[in-house]
Amino acid sequence: MTKPKKKGWVLAGDIGGTQTRLGLFTRKQPRPRLEVCETYSSREAAGLEEIIQRFVEKHTHAILSACFGVAGPVEDGRCRTTNLPWEVSEKQLQERFDWDRVHLINDLQAMGHAVPLLSNKELVCLNRGVPHAQGPRGLIAPGTGLGMTLLMRSANETVPWPSEGGHSDFAPTNETECRLWQYLHQRWGHVSLERLLSGPGLFNIYSWLKDTGQETAPPWLAQRLADGDPAKAISEAALQRREPICVRALDLFVAIFGAAAGNLALIGLTRGGIYLGGGIAPKILPKLQESRFMEAFVDKGRFQDLMRQIPVQVIVHEQPALLGAAVAASGVLRATGKAEGEMP
Repeated sequence: MTKPKKKGWVLAGDIGGTQTRLGLFTRKQPRPRLEVCETYSSREAAGLEEIIQRFVEKHTHAILSACFGVAGPVEDGRCRTTNLPWEVSEKQLQERFDWDRVHLINDLQAMGHAVPLLSNKELVCLNRGVPHAQGPRGLIAPGTGLGMTLLMRSANETVPWPSEGGHSDFAPTNETECRLWQYLHQRWGHVSLERLLSGPGLFNIYSWLKDTGQETAPPWLAQRLADGDPAKAISEAALQRREPICVRALDLFVAIFGAAAGNLALIGLTRGGIYLGGGIAPKILPKLQESRFMEAFVDKGRFQDLMRQIPVQVIVHEQPALLGAAVAASGVLRATGKAEGEMP
């Protein structure tokens, strides 16, 4: 059998605690174009190499460069993932798959590379504000975990900085949140933002309401929580207003989300805007469009007027981290002198 003709492609990966997405891109203007994509269960694999092997056996394309956005800190080309028992190494991937270039970056860095390329159709505005085109931007993304990054202008490009801001301290803003903090502190010790702003975090908020007797849960809901994805069950019931405990849990989640996004805006003075990404934000968009999120975002004392001027948008592109990893992989090609004509 004649083997398929091989061309030069870039391989991008979005490596999350729940799912790993791999995609093959061609380098087009104004942004790389996704040609092939596969999604795998992260928890069912022993490591990233196993998933990549399955992918390249199915898609036998010549890969010029690869970039993987990984949920965890990347140091010296290595990452021990935060929510998976994996260790990923640029050197090991390069040697095993015989690729010219392999690049590991933090998953929020990867998503940040996509932000400047998103169209108006891929964003939903929560606050128009007064955008500064050259100003810093911020990105906060709850999913299996919580990621943050600041996007700074450098020369003619926007550069996302690595961050583990999701593991910074949760700061309660009222008595209710203080009691929630106490509950989580007794259970975990250190209470990071990720303990609340993530899929497991929404379930933690729900559990606090139930365990402290503030709300009750019907049998059908308890069964759904046991059988499937608890965060999905809670958020869907809340959006449908089926159960008070779910509505209250999601309301608390949204308020904490707004306050955390506002803190990121103050830290980076993000006059270019704040972007809400990750797997959760698009799914709870109707809640984010209510007043609670922006009220918490703006509630910064003497800086309320400044906060009202900062644009806030929700990313509704299906795979921004994968796109961003492809942008970074294409950047590696440019840095090593590959000619535009060498790409399909």
